[in-house]
Amino acid sequence: MGKWLWITIFVVGLVWSAIDPKDQFTWFLEVLPAIIGVILLAATRQRFPLTPLLYALILVHSLILMVGGHYTYAEVPFFDTLTEWFGWARNNYDKVGHFAQGFVPAVLAREILIRLSVVKSRAWMNLFVVSICLAFSAFYELIEWWVALASGEDASAFLGTQGYIWDTQSDMFLALIGAIAAVTCMAKFHDRQLERIV
Repeated sequence: MGKWLWITIFVVGLVWSAIDPKDQFTWFLEVLPAIIGVILLAATRQRFPLTPLLYALILVHSLILMVGGHYTYAEVPFFDTLTEWFGWARNNYDKVGHFAQGFVPAVLAREILIRLSVVKSRAWMNLFVVSICLAFSAFYELIEWWVALASGEDASAFLGTQGYIWDTQSDMFLALIGAIAAVTCMAKFHDRQLERIV
């Protein structure tokens, strides 16, 4: 995917998500990581360009955040429909976001660790990657908690628990599954792309 196509998709997604979102405060909280991410990508593109795979995954993750920001994670319409079809007790779109929160950072962490030769053993590298992603997921849950404490009821849409008492634990579990899936399923494809950069 070319740079300008990537930027166009990102900007269109961001503008769409900002038009009459369900809750302005939630929109800001949800899309902020995507905006920070694109600023970091722009700042590091020349000295540390990433693989096309990673750029594509970051874009997909950003779009997941934008959809969640626009509707709130508890009210994404397609997942409301899935909730009816499958008899779920809640809208599970946030679980897609938390799976991506493990999957995409795992590829990012893997790429950085390999390119900087931080860890020589692939087994240890996989352990570090999964551990980094789980730590990041736990830290994000802490951020959600802090925002909720600071803003009171305004953060209920951001938290997206929908009355599920194990929401925090299941969010981290899905991030863990995402990270494990990334290091097991994407390794060979990612390695081939890394060979062209390194």
